[in-house]
Amino acid sequence: MNAFIKQAPSEVSIHVAEISDLPFYNEDVEENAIPETVQGLKNKIEVADAVIIATPEYNRGTSGVLKNAIDWLSRPSGQNSLKEKLVLIIGASTGARGADVAQYDLKRTLLYMNARVMGQPEFFLGLAKEKFDDEGNLIDETTAKHINKALEALLEMVDLKK
Repeated sequence: MNAFIKQAPSEVSIHVAEISDLPFYNEDVEENAIPETVQGLKNKIEVADAVIIATPEYNRGTSGVLKNAIDWLSRPSGQNSLKEKLVLIIGASTGARGADVAQYDLKRTLLYMNARVMGQPEFFLGLAKEKFDDEGNLIDETTAKHINKALEALLEMVDLKK
């Protein structure tokens, strides 16, 4: 995600939403009041022109923390923050496949939620340790080109949406 932020055009701002502090989704909690951290995330998503979701892959699926955030974003019933929201899903892994199964797992959920999930270009970054230096800076030119292609496609879709 940091490489996407660094390569975004100057007129584009990408903000990382913190999801590690969200409580576990619980319908009983939701009935009383949406937690402040959840409402803050919902507000950020709702005002964004588009969303980029970066997913790791754990056991052939997305992380529980990310799935928890998405479950909260769909609540309360009828107030789905991702409905009609343009979403680009990206993933990276140290393995060769670049979190491809996790991305498809996530796409299935988001499509059910009526998010506008981008089909192309897909962004799977395998062997990620070889593409970054020790400080986390992208050093692979081919990956940089793929990031630019994904950002250009996303920005084109945002303009079409307006």
